[in-house]
Amino acid sequence: MVDQSDERNVNQVVDEGKGYELPLLLFAGFRTLIDRLHARLADEGHPDLRPAYGFAMQAVAAGGPAGATASDVGRRLGVSKQAAGKTVDRLLALDYAERTDDPTDARRKLVRLTPRGLDALARSAAIFDELRAEWASALGAERVRDLEAALRTVVPPETAFRLDATSWLGGA
Repeated sequence: MVDQSDERNVNQVVDEGKGYELPLLLFAGFRTLIDRLHARLADEGHPDLRPAYGFAMQAVAAGGPAGATASDVGRRLGVSKQAAGKTVDRLLALDYAERTDDPTDARRKLVRLTPRGLDALARSAAIFDELRAEWASALGAERVRDLEAALRTVVPPETAFRLDATSWLGGA
């Protein structure tokens, strides 16, 4: 049997802080944006695109127009070269990326985005802008700006735009 005073103490702590809810709400907000993004991308000609592929395409794009090696992609995602290679192979199969010879080292292969991959990233950026505008409409533009500013305050700058969420969540 639960002592009523213990139950009040638990409820008081939960009502005052709800600290456990913060990461869940942040993740739910992230998940809501990503799910809506992918629903729109599917409607706009990219039905096979998955969140992990978006992280991988960002990692490839970070290499610039020349591309990136699978090792570069793995390092940026925080996964092994083999795991990155599997994701890159999937991007190749879906025509989001292509392999090319490295002009500076014949032993290396570079991965770069195809026009289809670049289109997916451009559409993603536009859709994220629209989703942000929807949040601003629902919450108020100032509240969204305040939320972003607050998150910039508590998120260390060197980790703000890390691409290794796929490894953190369980692999690419």
